[in-house]
Amino acid sequence: MKRILLSALLSLGLQLMALLGAPQAVLAANLVVSNVSLEPCPAADIGAQPQLRRPSGASCYVLRGSVTNPSRKPSVDTDVFAQILDASGEPVLQNRSRVGSIGDVPPGDSSFALRLAVPAGTPGPFSFSNVKARGFNAPVRTRAGSFDDLLPLEQDVAGG
Repeated sequence: MKRILLSALLSLGLQLMALLGAPQAVLAANLVVSNVSLEPCPAADIGAQPQLRRPSGASCYVLRGSVTNPSRKPSVDTDVFAQILDASGEPVLQNRSRVGSIGDVPPGDSSFALRLAVPAGTPGPFSFSNVKARGFNAPVRTRAGSFDDLLPLEQDVAGG
């Protein structure tokens, strides 16, 4: 009797999922990153925070580049990953390769800019490798409003 009841419930659950539409799988997409540069934030940039420079602080850098979305659909909630090394070959961003999010990327070529806080006293020049971008075919984070994709600081740095 229990088997019949369990089988009936399972069948009913599958039918409900078919009627209501089962959630689609969120697939990740690798995007092509090129023309990458890492440079100090301009002195006039609010992210540079000259009033807060001190030995225990951080220095502002901007990672810029181009990202190509070969798909016909936008890539959603796109993250950028990179390995950034100092002059001695040590990682600049300890224990992480995700350097930031660039939001939604439309099909085709787009430019991006991300601010990075590099610990003060880190010996330069810096090198970077394995720069990648990965997005999704559906939102994986809570969505902001249409004008809230970038924080004001990111809006300023994205302009160039």
